[in-house]
Amino acid sequence: MTAAENVCYTLINVPMDSEPPSEISLKNDLEKGDVKLKTEALKKVIIMILNGEKLPGLLMTIIRFVLPLQDHTIKKLLLVFWEIVPKTTPDGRLLQEMILVCDAYRKDLQHPNEFIRGSTLRFLCKLKEAELLEPLMPAIRACLEHRHSYVRRNAVLAIYTIYRNFEHLIPDAPELIHDFLVNEKDASCKRNAFMMLIHADQDRALDYLSTCIDQVQTFGDILQLVIVELIYKVCHANPSERARFIRCIYNLLQSSSPAVKYEAAGTLVTLSSAPTAIKAAAQCYIDLIIKESDNNVKLIVLDRLVELKEHPSHERVLQDLVMDILRVLSTPDLEVRKKTLQLALDLVSSRNVEELVIVLKKEVIKTNNVTEHEDTDKYRQLLVRTLHSCSVRFPDMAANVIPVLMEFLSDNNEAAAADVLEFVREAIQRFDNLRPLIVEKMLEVFHAIKSVKIYRGALWILGEYCSTKEDIQSVMTEVRRSLGEIPIVESEIKKEAGELKPEEEVTVGPAQKLVTEMGTYATQSALSSSRPAKKEEDRPPLRGFLLDGDFFVAASLATTLTKIALRYVSLVQEKKKQNSFIAEAMLLMATILHLGKSSLPKKPITDDDVDRISLCLKVLSECSPLMNDIFNKECRQSLSHMLSAKLEEEKLSQKKESEKRNVTVQPDDPISFMQLTAKNEMSSKEDQFQLSLLAAMGNTQRKEAADPLASKLNKVTQLTGFSDPVYAEAYVHVNQYDIVLDVLVVNQTSDTLQNCTLELATLGDLKLVEKPSPLTLAPHDFANIKANVKVASTENGIIFGNIVYDVSGAASDRNCVVLSDIHIDIMDYIQPASCTDAEFRQMWAEFEWENKVTVNTNIIDLNEYLQHILKSTNMKCLTPEKALSGYCGFMAANLYARSIFGEDALANVSIEKPIHLGPDAPVTGHIRIRAKSQGMALSLGDKINLSQKKTSL
Repeated sequence: MTAAENVCYTLINVPMDSEPPSEISLKNDLEKGDVKLKTEALKKVIIMILNGEKLPGLLMTIIRFVLPLQDHTIKKLLLVFWEIVPKTTPDGRLLQEMILVCDAYRKDLQHPNEFIRGSTLRFLCKLKEAELLEPLMPAIRACLEHRHSYVRRNAVLAIYTIYRNFEHLIPDAPELIHDFLVNEKDASCKRNAFMMLIHADQDRALDYLSTCIDQVQTFGDILQLVIVELIYKVCHANPSERARFIRCIYNLLQSSSPAVKYEAAGTLVTLSSAPTAIKAAAQCYIDLIIKESDNNVKLIVLDRLVELKEHPSHERVLQDLVMDILRVLSTPDLEVRKKTLQLALDLVSSRNVEELVIVLKKEVIKTNNVTEHEDTDKYRQLLVRTLHSCSVRFPDMAANVIPVLMEFLSDNNEAAAADVLEFVREAIQRFDNLRPLIVEKMLEVFHAIKSVKIYRGALWILGEYCSTKEDIQSVMTEVRRSLGEIPIVESEIKKEAGELKPEEEVTVGPAQKLVTEMGTYATQSALSSSRPAKKEEDRPPLRGFLLDGDFFVAASLATTLTKIALRYVSLVQEKKKQNSFIAEAMLLMATILHLGKSSLPKKPITDDDVDRISLCLKVLSECSPLMNDIFNKECRQSLSHMLSAKLEEEKLSQKKESEKRNVTVQPDDPISFMQLTAKNEMSSKEDQFQLSLLAAMGNTQRKEAADPLASKLNKVTQLTGFSDPVYAEAYVHVNQYDIVLDVLVVNQTSDTLQNCTLELATLGDLKLVEKPSPLTLAPHDFANIKANVKVASTENGIIFGNIVYDVSGAASDRNCVVLSDIHIDIMDYIQPASCTDAEFRQMWAEFEWENKVTVNTNIIDLNEYLQHILKSTNMKCLTPEKALSGYCGFMAANLYARSIFGEDALANVSIEKPIHLGPDAPVTGHIRIRAKSQGMALSLGDKINLSQKKTSL
């Protein structure tokens, strides 16, 4: 085993610029120097030994001149020195000098200073030589009775490691520690002792726990955590013990420590699936979320609740706790609120929907009163969408929800108002009984709508669903009110001219002297014509939109007027009234056309809008039955088709979700009875503590694909050639924000390579955490060097570098081997995500970086190409399957993904099958990628370019 493979407990920083000192000068400093000089010399010795130097001549010098010193710094350094120095001869026998060292440590274990005793005991945990430990055993035992807790707790650890490695040295350790535990008062000592008993003699640990099970709540949190772990392990291995300890876990749910409560709740869920246990654990999780201030903790605990919900039998228990879960909405963080609302929506049922809607309505009203914050609008949107989903699933609720939400149509935030409008549109189409209520509320808020997009939607709804004569006349009144005085052009010209008329209001005031920029006086006339009182802001809303040049709303208005006029004709029999209404509608359209062609608006009317308004005028002048059908029936039918397709898609996705969650049991599956199960079979379940430890260390065992190529070897990169003096290859392990490079370095020469150093540099948003330390490689020897790299964003990162070394005995300069570049794959950071069409379009408009990739592939099927792109980029297809089904020679789809750093990536795939080139022609087209950062857009483009072609295995 090389020096690099030894377990390292101590990290030591090495200055790279200093020359390695000679053995003679070090010997001199250690013998004759003062304490400061000896300290420096000892540090140099430690560094040289770590670099592979042997320095056997210095061992006796250190024992004679440094070991007797009482300086604390030197004592600390000596502990490191004795840990790393070779203690055996080449044939494996212990060096004679170590007996002297052993005696020195026996004295340190009896030292009056508790720090020296404690640190010596910690050092003994790292010793692997039984011959050195044997003479020290009486002194270690004696430390268990020391007055200071620091010494006692380290003595327990030392006894535990010695018992684990060399049981024959202290065979009665479990008994000794059990007696110590019974009499001990200090929490950290009790925790260490109990931890030892768990691993060394579980029965004794259980005996101790049984004697004090009622006092567990009074223990310190560190001991409580260990008790939770023990109960989990015991019940995991031997389920018959559950009844004995489950009460203890229930008690620990009331612990004052959040960590203990969290672990106890997690353990309770794994030990029992009884509704009372699940309820207690869920309640504990909810309390933790509300009381903990850290948003990360809130999100982690919310994930636990989501996991609980995934279990079909637990879902019903959680449904009773929906109101408690909604208490989490008091958290200001948007991400926490989003997750909470999603969880509440998943748990909503006919039993609790009424209460849920009441709470959400209160929350919506609250958002109206708070001072505007950027997250307030987004939160309001979330609430509206949640209420929308509730109303669709439980139609009885819609009548309660709609009046509250329709107040928000006049909201300044267009996104929230658009969500309300979408909800209202669906409700008015689905629920016939609510139509009069919705139309009435819509007419109330119509004049207050500020956004042109919302105004357009509201016009459409009113035009489509006003069915009584009174409602139709109300719509016409509202439109006239919103348009102001007509004809628009003449009234606007009059207003402009009105500023210059002498009969306008004139104010007389004293002459005023003003000073100009140059310092001279400028006199202002006392006679000043005031502007008309009608300010630009006071214009009626529709008139304002038109004068700003937004004539799309005019086209929408023309359609609405046509619909209500045609409906009015069918409702009212009097010819005079019919003609009067149609004439009024035609006058409004004509005056808008006149305005569009004049020079008053900021932008002239577009040809499309002119065509639309002209068409509506023609339809009204003719009033044919065919047009009546198209305007009043087919429009509504197309909305109905769209909504039913959307509902079908939602049901399909819900069905898929429930199929995933439903555990199907085959007729011939064996039934396992807990009482009849053998112990070894029960332990086959995964140990949660072990899994969480592995996850924290970044060693989570991902379920590898069945493909044999998808193994670790796929991540191995060759860094140098086989004929180079030093061969190197790296295994790249990605763990979220960290990349660990495990580099294997092989000396292929017959010389000893000294100061062999791996020098790395990074390009992109990567940062090297620490410089790997230099090594000494024997002829044909090999070593592993680990390097950590931090990642800050999703960008194609490159790690490059070289290996430099000295050949022992050669007078030449340092040798250098340049390494190949390591490219970091961004797919490790990109995860599929979903968003609504409106959000996609908004992001598409906002993101400034676009990368257009031309399709260049050997795949001949459109759907197959899309699936291949989805698989190779980790993106999710937002276009519904129904829209992609069928075959028409071309395809367009929207893709979306998010990185673990919260960056969004959008892509639009537009591909076609060139039929004129024959059936075997490959797919052609473009993929447009948009992202907020340049790196993301370029990296994703590179990834698509590299993986476009399908490789045939």
